[in-house]
Amino acid sequence: MKKTLRIIGFLILLVVIIAGTIAAKINFSPIASYDTPLPEFTLKSDSSTVLRGKAIALTLCKGCHGPESDQLTGSEMVDIPMFGKIYAANITNHPENGKLAQYSDQELVRLLRTGVKKDGQYIPPYMAKLPLLSDNDMNALISFLRSDDPMLAASGIKQPACKPSFLTKFLCTVAMKPLPLPDKVIPDPDKSDKIAFGEYVADGLASCYPCHSADFKTMDDLVPTNSVGYYGGGNVMMNKKGETVLTPNITMDEETGIGTWTEDEFVAAVRFGTGKDGNNLAYPMLPHNHLSDEEVRAIWSYLQSIPKISNKVGS
Repeated sequence: MKKTLRIIGFLILLVVIIAGTIAAKINFSPIASYDTPLPEFTLKSDSSTVLRGKAIALTLCKGCHGPESDQLTGSEMVDIPMFGKIYAANITNHPENGKLAQYSDQELVRLLRTGVKKDGQYIPPYMAKLPLLSDNDMNALISFLRSDDPMLAASGIKQPACKPSFLTKFLCTVAMKPLPLPDKVIPDPDKSDKIAFGEYVADGLASCYPCHSADFKTMDDLVPTNSVGYYGGGNVMMNKKGETVLTPNITMDEETGIGTWTEDEFVAAVRFGTGKDGNNLAYPMLPHNHLSDEEVRAIWSYLQSIPKISNKVGS
């Protein structure tokens, strides 16, 4: 009996040592790099394309890269502590401290589509990936990022290096990997189909589902509808006071979602940050007044088409 107990104890100790060694290796190693090819891309730019790209950048980039500034100088991302000490980069046109100047157009497209940086390292989900953005909108976004807009004027502000948490490194080891480059043309949505157009704006353009679904760890960037708790809310984020907040359920469930809202109330909330009760919505929800009225009303149409989820968030 004693011999059996000693063997069991030895096996448990061996498992603990192996698990500890693996954990230590993950914790002290950088996030993996990948040999992802560069996409074919030739920038086509004019004034209207740049203007469209600015609207996309205000939708996707400014909230992290310039929330307190008129420039995209970067900031600490305080609302996702589970990922570690994370800083959105300075993406102005500064030749040394601005990241844009260090990337070719093709490298930027690869970064935005797959999450693979210039040096091959993967960026975890604290940076949105855009695998569903149309080719024309991607071209518009790159056109804006290459423009002389004041938001991109060179700034010498240098953001600290990110310090991803063990959880982030573990997930990047076992689950989170770069997305594949699209293998076909991604067309603009058909605006006459309000539901399809709304799905594109919500999932492909504005990237609403990661925050408003159950958890960043279980979202599906390639097929957002497969994300756990798709638009049912409950994802854990943090406000500027360091307090934990849960994202709201925005399915059309009448008791726990927005099923009792009107379309105009939804538009006011998304575009101007005004809630159903007339009060301003709290961070991390930001007003998206750079989305057009047509785009937000299309999101409303799309949300009415998806399954309702009964998920009471908060008190």
